[in-house]
Amino acid sequence: MTAPALNEVNLLEDTWAREVPHAQFKLLRREDPVHWHELPDGEGFFAITKHEDIIKLSRDPELWSVEKGSFFIRDQTDQSLENLALTLVGMDPPKHSRFRKLVNAAFAPRMIRKLTEDIKRRADLLAQKIEPGTELEFVETVASRLPLEVICEMMGIPPEDEDHIIDWSNRMVGFQDPDFRTTPEDGTVAAAEIYLRCNQLAEERQTDPRDDIVSALVHGEVDGEKLTTHEINMFFVTLIVAGNETTRNLLSGALLEIAQNDALREDLARNVEDDALWRSATEEFLRWNGSIHNFRRTATRDTEVRGVKIREGQKAVLFYTSGNRDEDIFENPDVFDPRRTPNDHVTFGGGGPHFCLGSGLARTEINAQLRAILRRCPNVELTGEHRRMRSDFINGIKYLPVRFS
Repeated sequence: MTAPALNEVNLLEDTWAREVPHAQFKLLRREDPVHWHELPDGEGFFAITKHEDIIKLSRDPELWSVEKGSFFIRDQTDQSLENLALTLVGMDPPKHSRFRKLVNAAFAPRMIRKLTEDIKRRADLLAQKIEPGTELEFVETVASRLPLEVICEMMGIPPEDEDHIIDWSNRMVGFQDPDFRTTPEDGTVAAAEIYLRCNQLAEERQTDPRDDIVSALVHGEVDGEKLTTHEINMFFVTLIVAGNETTRNLLSGALLEIAQNDALREDLARNVEDDALWRSATEEFLRWNGSIHNFRRTATRDTEVRGVKIREGQKAVLFYTSGNRDEDIFENPDVFDPRRTPNDHVTFGGGGPHFCLGSGLARTEINAQLRAILRRCPNVELTGEHRRMRSDFINGIKYLPVRFS
């Protein structure tokens, strides 16, 4: 990677479609860790690139709001802001805390431990479908399936809806990528289709509650009041997209690194039953290739970060990808070390109220699926060029051709 100049830094979607801009982040961490970044169609933002600052801002939601301006880099329409403020990731405390309680129990460590054997079983079944010596496209064939099956089971969505869920979530999060969104209105159409299915499930759970998240939303209360239909729909969308898209991209990024790193692949395959190694390797996969590039905050009053003045209403974008390679935190950050410990990555956020609800679930799925694959096929090779998603929010691989043997 060629070292850029500060005036050449570009952290928008076209850059990410080509590569992860690690050289740009290294420059910013060293020379301008609170960097003003212009936008072509509006006021710019401050790029926050140091691990310490990401954690500090994440843990001060009173000063750094997501509800005031959303979590996306670009400004949103009033209608979009209204909808995003009904999602968990778009709420500030104390509202965020009250809504999060509705589904906290489903993602608690105790529940994830109960799900672990079922996740391993599903991962093994998916691995058994891999035919050694046959080329396959990994993202759609393997990486998308396990997280989708698990989140649908938890939500109470029937298996016959799974392919629809993939299509809907792709069109919603892929709004910057023409391969996923065929028209400017397509994301809105996908959201409407998800809402319709959610309404059908919610009506069924009104009279036939089950042990699933949709039932918890339908019959739960916040401040003594039932959720409105729109609130249930937005909750539904958030959990489906977060539970499907993020872990799929984590698995694809991990498999790409395994295929490109012979020593790593041999080490992991040789020690596939070493639980301690796989715990640390899973954390390193998370550090190495997090599924979310960044998360925006908006200043609620005038403040400073590292002496840089930030006015009320200005944007600060926390770049997790940069924090995960911070030389002040990680020794040899550009080396993949499956035995790295400690590993204080910020892939699930920098702590605070928005720390990822599904972090334990994602860890379990990544660990189970990669081990199941390497047990069956300890060798994997790329058979063509992978393609990255055009997005400055989602760190996605949309095409990954491989052959297992």
